[in-house]
Amino acid sequence: MDNSNLCNFLPLLDISMLFSVLKSLHLIFMVSWFAGLFYMVRLFIYSVEALDENEPKRTILYDQFLIMQKRLWWIITTPSMIITVFCGFSMIFLNIEYYSKTPWMHIKLAFVLCLIIYHFISQGIYFNLLQKKTTWTSMKLRIWNEVATLLLVSIIFVVVLKDSFSWIKGVTGFLAVTILLFSGIKLYKKYRSKS
Repeated sequence: MDNSNLCNFLPLLDISMLFSVLKSLHLIFMVSWFAGLFYMVRLFIYSVEALDENEPKRTILYDQFLIMQKRLWWIITTPSMIITVFCGFSMIFLNIEYYSKTPWMHIKLAFVLCLIIYHFISQGIYFNLLQKKTTWTSMKLRIWNEVATLLLVSIIFVVVLKDSFSWIKGVTGFLAVTILLFSGIKLYKKYRSKS
């Protein structure tokens, strides 16, 4: 593309259009990132449970789960995280004046930081499983899987409610979701021990 064509094209790059494209990509890859995190931890659970099996089932299952983890982590989950964060910060950069003054964005970014930490702790679990070393039980991993759910719920509620966010309602809702998730895990554990 020569300079004259580029100059003709630039007016089409409207900031609001660019913002909309970034927002769309941010949402699409956020969904992919969470899907990858949810499924990855499920694969961790299956891997840990496979280690309790007898040979040859143990090796067959474990090796298959490692292949699935590798593809999921490096082809979907991690690239989705990178694109989500890039698009999010690009939107903030395009409207820095607004976002720097909004408390809800600071709260969202704190949750996103927690999510990034969650991502890299999960990556550490993955690296340990590659070496067949882990201190995580399948029950601890089930609980760990719900941390991502809590982060998702928190981020969505902060973004949707924005300035109308009531802290008492928000904290109460967060605690209610936490109690429901952990009650579900305990019920599932009882159900599994009976079967």
